[in-house]
Amino acid sequence: MKKLASLLFAALVASTIGTSVQAAEYQFDTKGAHAFIQFRIKHLGYSWLYGRFDKFDGSFTYDEAKPEDSSVQVTVDTTSLNSNHAERDKHLRGDDFLNVAKYPTATFKSTSFEPKGDGKALLKGDLTLHGVTKPITIDVEEIGGGKDPWGGYRQGFSGKTEFKLKDFGIDYDLGPASQTVEMILDVEGIRQ
Repeated sequence: MKKLASLLFAALVASTIGTSVQAAEYQFDTKGAHAFIQFRIKHLGYSWLYGRFDKFDGSFTYDEAKPEDSSVQVTVDTTSLNSNHAERDKHLRGDDFLNVAKYPTATFKSTSFEPKGDGKALLKGDLTLHGVTKPITIDVEEIGGGKDPWGGYRQGFSGKTEFKLKDFGIDYDLGPASQTVEMILDVEGIRQ
């Protein structure tokens, strides 16, 4: 019995030699409403119009020891656009803007994650919106991570990016001050 235990221990040690720690996988906590995708665009150059997408899902991999190996993927239900004004939402979902009948989802898939120090990074990837795929860069800030009260582990990030609507085939004229939309992404992921 002692010999068998020694063999099992030796096999266990041998199997772990040379293996590297894998990046942890996280799922966005959308059920607990700890993840948000918001946007803002200038209204006639006089004020900011804010909105959000109420339905989306995503996941990311993250390894604190090798953050450059991180990856993110997100799928947004564009029909869930909400600017807190039913008539405006109908217009934004229509042919002039998102055309959600034809393009009911938007996606983002990362291509690189470049740490900049002090919890900051550049996340690059491909955004598909309104049937057009273009590369974008998201400025990322690590908010924090650790154990939660329910026995899990969470990691949180905030990101900001901006892009011109016309780059994604949305060319409705809102005036010169309203050509660029800013996206604000706040996600808390639960380690799987």
